[in-house]
Amino acid sequence: MNKFVKLTSTVVPLPVENIDTDQIIPARFLKATTREGFGENLFCDWRYDANGNKKEDFVLNNPTYAGEILVAGKNFGCGSSREHAAWAIQDHGFKVVISSFFADIFKGNALNNGLLPIQVSDAFLAKIFEAVARDPKTQLTVDLQEQVVELQTTLENESFEINAYKKSCLINGYDDIDFILNQKEAVTNFENNRI
Repeated sequence: MNKFVKLTSTVVPLPVENIDTDQIIPARFLKATTREGFGENLFCDWRYDANGNKKEDFVLNNPTYAGEILVAGKNFGCGSSREHAAWAIQDHGFKVVISSFFADIFKGNALNNGLLPIQVSDAFLAKIFEAVARDPKTQLTVDLQEQVVELQTTLENESFEINAYKKSCLINGYDDIDFILNQKEAVTNFENNRI
């Protein structure tokens, strides 16, 4: 996985609540077992019409909005437990998803795949949406080490919680196997000291 320490980026606002994993990546696209190629079908039924043409009014098709941070409404990633939802978001180019609530399984899948889900208060989420509505070039800074999200226009910020182990993995670019492999010396020393 890629290391994640700090990111400053414009955002893509999606102020819709209860976005489930079937809306994120429809079930008909779950035939592949590798992570690549899912980004083009992210929010497919919202992005394209029945003929495959882009819906100009959908935010991912609007050139006004871009960035590596997706900001979504409350209860993001609910529904089925498909890991492909995190793959699709990441393959589209997002490194962070911000919401005021995440489904637990989605949150776990995101963290396991190097996508940082940040849960903020409803009030701070509303401030982000308002700032981006006023100026689509609004930037957020996500500092994983300090566990803070900051609106660059106003310098308002809010801290967020993250599991210490997952935080360490993201900062070092480790998945679970990489983390274990990097403990080889400690394991060897432990074994040698028990003999």
